[in-house]
Amino acid sequence: MGSPGPLPQLIAPQLRLHPSPAHGNGYIEGKELENFFQELESARKGAGVDSKDNFGEKMKEFMHKYDKNADGKIEMAELAQILPTEENFLLCFRQHVGSSSEFMEAWRKYDTDRSGYIEANELKGFLSDLLKKANRPYDEPKLQEYTQTILRMFDMNGDGKLGLSEMSRLLPVQENFLLKFQGMKLSSEEFNAIFAFYDKDGSGFIDENELDALLKDLYEKNKKEMSIQQLTNYRKSIMNLSDGGKLYRRELEIVLCNEPPM
Repeated sequence: MGSPGPLPQLIAPQLRLHPSPAHGNGYIEGKELENFFQELESARKGAGVDSKDNFGEKMKEFMHKYDKNADGKIEMAELAQILPTEENFLLCFRQHVGSSSEFMEAWRKYDTDRSGYIEANELKGFLSDLLKKANRPYDEPKLQEYTQTILRMFDMNGDGKLGLSEMSRLLPVQENFLLKFQGMKLSSEEFNAIFAFYDKDGSGFIDENELDALLKDLYEKNKKEMSIQQLTNYRKSIMNLSDGGKLYRRELEIVLCNEPPM
């Protein structure tokens, strides 16, 4: 029996995969595998592909097809064969990326005007910094390959600008705190109101404690749950955009608003 063909592009365009965080061993298993399958099902339904089988039966069928040695794990290499090219690349690249804090620290260095974008000609330096922070060795040809691939994937209109929300897809899912704000994005008016509420003295910036309160408020208003650990991680990542502990309006706006500031 030949190797399975790739999943249709329509079915798995938004899957977010990452190596097992506990081991970094190149396969997914257990709860992580179940989460992957749920995302796959969600993507299939979004593409109008559905069946009458229940979740358990579908997962059993999937495992029978792709878990070749029946060990309850799926190798990254096996997944790479069935995913669209874009997701295949992200799957591999995420194994070389560190934390969201390191990502935001590198982003701040290159998004100097806090527009929510970096220029295409800065991408190579940004990726180099990202890999160095994660202590991942790389050579010049590999860095060039990463740069060209990401440009093709994320600079769709060829304007030479790469947005934060898209580029954050380079992060492993558990590190991509920006995904957590999807569905909670604010309009300019909403953002101005909530920022003004916490920027009591009108200084144009808020500190770490005020950001903490703002995030809690945002989650409560959207009836979403957030653990203390998650709150700490999100706050730390966002504060990496700040200037000496001062988080200015423009810096927070690129994280929380529907549209990056003009």
